[in-house]
Amino acid sequence: MSDLVPILRTEDLSIGYTGELAVRSVTLPIYEKSITAIIGPSGCGKSTLLRSFNRMNDFIDGVTIDGDMLYREEDLYGKDVDPVEVRLRIGMVFQKANPFPKSIYRNIAWGPTINGMEGDMNMRVETALKQAALWDEVSARLDDSALNLSGGQQQRLCIARALAMEPEVILMDEPCSALDPVSTARIEDLLFELKASYPIVIVTHNMQQAARVSDYTAFMENGVLVEYGETDQVFTRPEQKRTEEYVTGRFG
Repeated sequence: MSDLVPILRTEDLSIGYTGELAVRSVTLPIYEKSITAIIGPSGCGKSTLLRSFNRMNDFIDGVTIDGDMLYREEDLYGKDVDPVEVRLRIGMVFQKANPFPKSIYRNIAWGPTINGMEGDMNMRVETALKQAALWDEVSARLDDSALNLSGGQQQRLCIARALAMEPEVILMDEPCSALDPVSTARIEDLLFELKASYPIVIVTHNMQQAARVSDYTAFMENGVLVEYGETDQVFTRPEQKRTEEYVTGRFG
């Protein structure tokens, strides 16, 4: 692991809301073609940390950022950096599927269209839906409303929508929390396929899911990164007692 160069990393990163720190001095690398899971109890700062990777926290009044967030060794919070460009390169899928009240086709095409992306739009839509393992289910009804899809299909549509923007990194915030076991399994299978092309960072409260899908795991508590390492090591040979208590269900 030490020989790899991270595509994205934080260095001593702290994030506060109106003066109260939610993330405290976190140093964390994100590697290409891998899945990094961020786990920890509710309110530990994992979603705040995730949102900092593509500057979604900019939308929150009173937020403060200290330390470094580096993407290909460039400061994502530099004064000359356009946050819109950051979000184009680092895509995000949210906890609750949020399809637009438009057709399936327009859901995928909308982002590339308003951002002036060139190329065959039909091919872009088809490619994104295939990448999200949804094409076979919707190819005959692209003009139907996306709101008519099942919950699991809507979440895969949102993944396809992110992929259509040709991101270089994908962030996912509890993407399966509202899904049934079958839909969750579909999303997890999809993650394995996508990591061949993208670094993925996933926040999950489901430790079994983190153990199944991720290559690296970061365990957070009270805004602090308690432990980070290869997933097998974190779950079976944790270095910190607090990590062991959490992954074995004795946390309290």
